[in-house]
Amino acid sequence: MSGGGRVAYLFGTVHVGERSFYPMAPEAERALRAADHVVVELDTRSDDDFIRALDRHGRYAPGDGIARHIAPDTLARLRTALHREGVSLASVAHLKPWLLANLLLGLALERQGYRRSEGVESALLARAGRRGTRVAQLESADFQLALFDSMNPAESERYLRETLAGLSDGSLAERARRAIEAWRSGDAVALDAVLRDATAGASETAEFTRRKLLGRRNPDMAAQIDQLMGEGGVLFVGVGLLHLLGDNGLPQLLAQRGYLVERVY
Repeated sequence: MSGGGRVAYLFGTVHVGERSFYPMAPEAERALRAADHVVVELDTRSDDDFIRALDRHGRYAPGDGIARHIAPDTLARLRTALHREGVSLASVAHLKPWLLANLLLGLALERQGYRRSEGVESALLARAGRRGTRVAQLESADFQLALFDSMNPAESERYLRETLAGLSDGSLAERARRAIEAWRSGDAVALDAVLRDATAGASETAEFTRRKLLGRRNPDMAAQIDQLMGEGGVLFVGVGLLHLLGDNGLPQLLAQRGYLVERVY
């Protein structure tokens, strides 16, 4: 994207990965080498902010626990899913339902060979560190976790139940596989299908993704990128793939701000 003599490259990332992802596509590697700033959703090189946000938003107060906040049937399903991953309920009973859902999904993806430590953002941050490239983040850990914590107890339990069901029947693993393959291929039709998979329907997960993960965050991200463009230098902006897709994706929102946005590959 360009405007007013300024240039930025928007790159959709996936938050987990494997070594075969790298090097990235030649177009992405060239853009990254040309960048003066690497911009990510969250600079995860230090855990301190994330741990504080986790304590604030993801854990129950001492003496409280998840058994008091979800139905017995949900608790039984959760116990079974945790056991399958070699995790005891007692060790995570202080965590809220949405956080346990995300934890279980992460563990399932690890079993498929996709690790957060190999995710694209981690690779971008490591590359920036080696080259001495400046890094900017669009959000904070507190903001991101507060979005999940904004679910009321009923919504949070539905989010957990949907995740448990998707892990049990394999649909979540298949959806993740399709998203990763679409990311690797860059195929426009496959990418559109990824967005539909994530946002279509009346499920709690789809509604949360539409309204909060994308609907609330994308306009704020576009404003932040616009501001960073004014500071000069070439930007390489790596954000989750879904943020670049659809009528309310970052390319469309930045075009509305007057930038020329063109697909490179």
